[in-house]
Amino acid sequence: MSNSPLVSYTKISPNKTSPRNHKIDTITIHCVVGQCTVETLGEVFAPTSRQASSNYGIGYDGRIGMYVEEKDRSWCTSSSANDNRAITIEVASDTTHPYAVTDKALAALIELCADICKRNGIKRLLWKGDKNLIGQPDKQNMTVHRWFANKSCPGDYLYERHGYIADEVNKRLGAASAPPPPSSPSTPGTLYYVQTGAYSVKANADAQYQKVKAKGFDAIIKKAGNLYRVQVGAYGVKANADAMAAKLKAAGFETYVTTTGGTQVAAGAAAPVKAPEPARTIKVGSKVKVKTGAKTYAGGNLASFVYRTTYDVQQITGDRAVIGLKGKVTAAVRLGDLIIQ
Repeated sequence: MSNSPLVSYTKISPNKTSPRNHKIDTITIHCVVGQCTVETLGEVFAPTSRQASSNYGIGYDGRIGMYVEEKDRSWCTSSSANDNRAITIEVASDTTHPYAVTDKALAALIELCADICKRNGIKRLLWKGDKNLIGQPDKQNMTVHRWFANKSCPGDYLYERHGYIADEVNKRLGAASAPPPPSSPSTPGTLYYVQTGAYSVKANADAQYQKVKAKGFDAIIKKAGNLYRVQVGAYGVKANADAMAAKLKAAGFETYVTTTGGTQVAAGAAAPVKAPEPARTIKVGSKVKVKTGAKTYAGGNLASFVYRTTYDVQQITGDRAVIGLKGKVTAAVRLGDLIIQ
């Protein structure tokens, strides 16, 4: 069993089970909750007390790190059964909803997933957003952490792009035109829907619905499982659905054709436009946190606990800020590396 040649940094974590007890047939994407580097993520997974790891990690700059070899099971998804069959990937992300990732990280994620599929004999990456299909890789071979634990991981930004990720990976696998199993275009009664987004929060679906309607498309919202799907049309001939998908893509929407419909639900009213809130300025006395991966003002490393703690700003000189607690100095950092609380 090989590892990805795309890796540029390796720091093997002690938090693993060796070897895994199932062949690799699934990919699970996670968000880090921090725009960190692959080196920082390696340090996070290094202590045995952490009791967590992933096979791979992707930094905000698109570099790829390896922390658990593919022959071994990582401790990542709150499910032994899933982690024994899945390659787990942590992706650097924002620290707040929707936990967005950089374009470089997303591009690297697609290339890494394609490489994993090629080396492990996965012919096609499948995503339907259906928790009931866990353990059925012939129908869906992508899973998410939120299905196994009370978490938002991988965040809505990545979750809503799983269909897009699968499509891009399948293009690289030469499987883009293959029919989605188990249905085929000739199956009597099969309907094809053009989907522009699938959201766990209905307000997000409402917002996408309004954008699609504003471009002149007859959109609807359907609920299937725990997702609100913004869709256009219902076609008995897949070629017609493909034609509509092309029109939507030309209008700037990410789309894919699916056979998953659902129950139609009413769209909410368009959200009123709010005036932007005035920016809050960091000053002496402000409560702040340090951005994950930030250094001291002199360029030194910070202890991992620093990124999880809220501090008082004690002094500001130019772009240099001194932070601490109860009058005691913790560190001097760059003002731009602080997040006001």
